[in-house]
Amino acid sequence: MILIEIQDTVKSPPAENKTMKKATLMGVTTTTAFYMLAGCLGYSAFGNAAPGNILTGFGFYEPYWLIDFANVCIVVHLVGAYQVFSQPIFAALETAAAKRWPNARFVTREHPLVAGRFHVNLLRLTWRTAFVVVSTVLAIVLPFFNDILGFLGAIGFWPLTVYYPVEMYIRQRRIQKYTSRWVALQLLSFLCFLVSLASAVASIEGVTESLKHYVPFKTKS
Repeated sequence: MILIEIQDTVKSPPAENKTMKKATLMGVTTTTAFYMLAGCLGYSAFGNAAPGNILTGFGFYEPYWLIDFANVCIVVHLVGAYQVFSQPIFAALETAAAKRWPNARFVTREHPLVAGRFHVNLLRLTWRTAFVVVSTVLAIVLPFFNDILGFLGAIGFWPLTVYYPVEMYIRQRRIQKYTSRWVALQLLSFLCFLVSLASAVASIEGVTESLKHYVPFKTKS
């Protein structure tokens, strides 16, 4: 959904799909290289004892400037990512509310600010503020972030990253059933499903273990 929304706003020429294909390839290649490097090196060095927080999980905080700089980079990255993932949710609810209550001032009226240069909508102000507050409180209440993130990633990886793209490719290329290519694609999809299932089970086990020592509003040591 997000890729489609971005592609819809890309300037052409060149064709939007060509630009997005190049941008997606560069982005996925870069992030995959960094994540694989961090994951493989961390696991090869520490095994199952590899810390969830690579910046502070090793028990030392020096050099301070490097750790602080890395944390600032994470904040910048997450602020942008939060906007990208949240805006479709905001737009969906606000559009639905405007259609449901078209005459409600709370929903549709724009209040001018700063000599009319800016406008504030009460629905946007209250709903978006509440959304941020609730998501922040949930993040504080659930300190075992890595296990929950692993579970969400596991249940979302196979259908969104493997199953739907494979099925769309089969339909687009009109690949006949039980041919060698069809069998290979289905085998790939099935193997990725098993990986996702194993990851989900491991994440649930991690959450269960964390709940045994869970104290609200306290980070996991």
